[in-house]
Amino acid sequence: MTTQSMLRYARVSPTKVRRVANLIKGQKAGDALVTLNFLPHRSALIVAKILKSAMANAEQKKVADPESMKIVKAVVDQGPTIKRMMPRAMGRADVIKKRTSHITLVLEE
Repeated sequence: MTTQSMLRYARVSPTKVRRVANLIKGQKAGDALVTLNFLPHRSALIVAKILKSAMANAEQKKVADPESMKIVKAVVDQGPTIKRMMPRAMGRADVIKKRTSHITLVLEE
């Protein structure tokens, strides 16, 4: 049986989250949490929060022991980009793209 957790519109670039998500793919949930706690990236905190949510979903459904479940799928998709303007010299402006991401974690027995 599978259980999943999803976070949409996370205010972090998808490339930065994929760097962390690929590290924990295929690991057991308990081991992945320990790995995420020691990573220096800001996106590791976000992914850890989603992983805890997926483990809580598994416990709520009484599927299996959440600690021993395996991370089968860790998908990071790009969300909408927020565009902001930054003033530059001689009256010009640059566009600053603030990227968002949709993160999905799937756990399986």
